[in-house]
Amino acid sequence: MRWIHRDSVITCDHDGRVGNRPSQHWVTVTGVPVLVDDDPEGREITACPNYGPTVKPCAKTLRVRVGYSDWLRVGGRRVVLSNLDGLTDGTPPGLVHHTVRDPRQGFLAADR
Repeated sequence: MRWIHRDSVITCDHDGRVGNRPSQHWVTVTGVPVLVDDDPEGREITACPNYGPTVKPCAKTLRVRVGYSDWLRVGGRRVVLSNLDGLTDGTPPGLVHHTVRDPRQGFLAADR
């Protein structure tokens, strides 16, 4: 699993793009801030193509279910890893996930 940073590509199941916003800036990978525990939560999703009369496109990420390191921490907060998996607010409720499409770095990896 790779460490996830601000420039990593995280998308909803429909290919909408999650806007990464790191909460820390002192630990970086090639000068780009690493994401830590709860950075991927509550973020805006843009360009989700899932819409229609009774369909709500993904607009925000919800709670992360998997994807925080068990061992690696920055300022006491767990590092986000490429196995990230959480839900979005899109329809059908409770079934649409956000995941890492491309970590955009190949330098740092972790087992958990």
